[in-house]
Order: sequence, then C-alpha cells, then structure tokens
Amino acid sequence: MTYKTEQEKLWASDFNQGYIDRNNSERKLQNKIVVWTKMLRASYGIKSVREYGCGQGLNLVALKTLLPNSTLSGYEINEKAAKKASDRKIAEITQKSILEKINDNKVDLTFTYGVLIHINPDHLDSVYANLVNGSNRYVLVAEYYNPTPTKVSYRGYENQLFKRDFAGDLIDNYKMKLIDYGFVYKRDNLAPQCDISWFLLEK
Repeated sequence: MTYKTEQEKLWASDFNQGYIDRNNSERKLQNKIVVWTKMLRASYGIKSVREYGCGQGLNLVALKTLLPNSTLSGYEINEKAAKKASDRKIAEITQKSILEKINDNKVDLTFTYGVLIHINPDHLDSVYANLVNGSNRYVLVAEYYNPTPTKVSYRGYENQLFKRDFAGDLIDNYKMKLIDYGFVYKRDNLAPQCDISWFLLEK
C-alpha cells in the first residue's frame, strides 16, 4: 500500500502495536461505554455507525453494547489492528487509509476518536469529506482540542500529533450544526480518558 504522509506510514507500521497493548483491557472498554453513553445522549434513531480509524475496535464494541441492533463498520490503516477488530465479529472492517476517498453507503453516525490528531493537517479535508459525505445525519469527533492549530511531541516523535478546533472546521466549512459537546478529564473518577473533547454535530 502506498501512503501519502509520514503519519500514515507510522500508524501502518509495528509502532501501532504499542497503542494496541496500552488500550487492550476490560477497564478501557468499560470507560468507553460510560463515555459513549454521554456522547450519544442528545442523539436518537441511530441504526448504523461507521468509525474512521477504528484501531482494534474498542469503540465499536462499546457501541454494540449500547446500540445492540445497529450495523457497525470501520476503517483502519494498520493490518494487525484491522484483523483484531474484524475478529470481534461485530462490525465490517476494511483495511484502508482514511485519507483515500470512501464511497460506502451512508450511515446514521460517522465518527473519529483520537484519530484526527494524527492526520497531517494538509490532508484533513480528505478525512472531513469522508466523515460528512458518509453520514446521513450525525458526525462526532472526539479529539484533543486547541483553539488554534498546534503540534506537540508524541512518544518521542515530532509531527505526529496536531491539536486544533476540528469541530469548528466542520461547522465552518461543512455547515454542520452543533448538537452537544463535552470534555473527559484524565482524572475523572468514573471513566477517565486522556483529556478528550468531543463534539456531536448534525448535518
């Protein structure tokens, strides 16, 4: 597979195994279920969901718990992570870079969770287009927020983590409507996450 950016190459490599290992626990899954309960509170009628950058599929497992009758799908660049997600037998998983144009049938909710922060800023519009064009109604982004674009070091790597107002981009450039939003603190007593800010948007 040919990649356009250094960020794609890193996440398609064995570097991703460390991320899988750090997040592969029952506690991590339970935390996600709690957080997804909050993120979906202002939505209704969701019967199909697609994740862009699904990793090993923990978000999809959480969603299957909360939306047991929903149809789930995901895209993942890393071969090992995609296989792990597929082996869960709860979603249709495709190994592919989300920078590529995706023309699947539309679903009720498309989302990213800790993925846009690792996309080369020059290629964000490609992912935004997939999120918006792939959705019948809702788009959710759960990422590190910053009011202005900035980059920070990530596990010893430069140019691999970028913060910005991702939701603001979608609102301004794709006329999305803000429905709900929130923040999950890393010291939350019930279900900590890594200071994730989430935004539920509607077309």
